[in-house]
Amino acid sequence: MRVRLRKKLANQLPSDALNQIYSSFDIIGDIAIIKAPNNPSDAETVAKQIMQTHKKIRTVFSQTSPVEGNHRIRKLTLLAGENTTLAKHKESSCIFRVDVEKCYFSPRLSYEHLRIAHQVSTEETVVNMFAGIGCFSVIIAKTSPKTKVYSIDINPVAYQFMTENIQINNVKDRVYPLLGDAKELVENQLQGTADRVLMPLPELSLQYLPVAVLALKKTNGWIHYYDFEHATKHENPVKKTQQKVADKLDNLGVNYKFEHTHIVRNTGPNWYQTVLDIQIIH
Repeated sequence: MRVRLRKKLANQLPSDALNQIYSSFDIIGDIAIIKAPNNPSDAETVAKQIMQTHKKIRTVFSQTSPVEGNHRIRKLTLLAGENTTLAKHKESSCIFRVDVEKCYFSPRLSYEHLRIAHQVSTEETVVNMFAGIGCFSVIIAKTSPKTKVYSIDINPVAYQFMTENIQINNVKDRVYPLLGDAKELVENQLQGTADRVLMPLPELSLQYLPVAVLALKKTNGWIHYYDFEHATKHENPVKKTQQKVADKLDNLGVNYKFEHTHIVRNTGPNWYQTVLDIQIIH
């Protein structure tokens, strides 16, 4: 994608601007979110070329801040097209409405959404501790119809879209949206209820790992743990994640087994998103 885009822009931009074009960008419904060249005119040129290349895109934003805060949001600047942050995104035969500036959403997690959904057995109870607009929760419910999913998020806007997405995808009898902090909700309502816990918020996963253990039934269960890890070329980011999780679980006196681990994606120079599928053994 980067080579094709740079080739199309070769006669429109100076070389320094071409070198600032990132290898990929997010397409959410008919909205593209890019990390644009610093020069506003160059950024607008890139945006217009993207719209010419991808006919379904009606809006292009530049991401002007990292994803940050408890609500996991980022600042966006309009570069071209309609000035709207509302999108309707299709994934795994499901439809998700989202405000891309007020809620966290990453189309790059589509493989993970389906990978986890395919692991869920009939009649499991799942606690999704950081559900966002409900992608993991809805896709699990559609893939395994007799599953019960408690779907938690602390961002009121994300919660509103989650409840709407549950309705749109006809899983309101299986997915139960909960607004609030996952720690408080698990401690007060969901202790010992889950066969499986999802932790798709890398920034808080290690801190909330004891809460995930608390949510599990007193039988064998699963935790899907996501993290961000820094690793040099001589280090293995998955092994680094395993070590700190092992230390935490050992301190909790928990028996466990790392059944599956992998790198989800690169997030920056020497930074990786990792996932551990952890079996908790009682």
